[in-house]
Amino acid sequence: MNFRIGYGYDVHRLAEGEELWLGGILIPFEKGTVAHSDGDVLIHALCDALLGAAGLRDIGYYFPDNSEEFKNISSLILLEKTVQLIRAEGFIIGNADVTVCIQKPKLMDFIPEMKNKLAAGMGVEINQVSVKATTTEKLGFVGSGEGISAHAVALIEKAEFIND
Repeated sequence: MNFRIGYGYDVHRLAEGEELWLGGILIPFEKGTVAHSDGDVLIHALCDALLGAAGLRDIGYYFPDNSEEFKNISSLILLEKTVQLIRAEGFIIGNADVTVCIQKPKLMDFIPEMKNKLAAGMGVEINQVSVKATTTEKLGFVGSGEGISAHAVALIEKAEFIND
């Protein structure tokens, strides 16, 4: 057995007039992420965790923020492309665990739908995906409402064979 663990982290600034996409769903809020793509920090951190576990480069290498191809793209598409990259290296996903850090809005009611979207995007069962949300107790850029961050870990395994 060849297990690998990867870690990912992402941050985006929050601003009025922008959309807030998290875990592949649009969250109703007066602020959203400033980004080249849809700015889904949760999925961006997850992509980096998966890529890192496979020993590949970071999300910016594969999906650069200066490419028109990825302008306003759904991060769910980036997740699907990331899964294709790690599968091409012979890996399957064991599980993924993501934590979003945001002061407001509260995300508890959105987490089940996020888990469904992420599981579908990675081609895994819902019980292989964990999504959690926390505040920073009003400390730092997250606590002041200036930004949002996400942390992710992923476990992958070298497959003896892959059926696509």
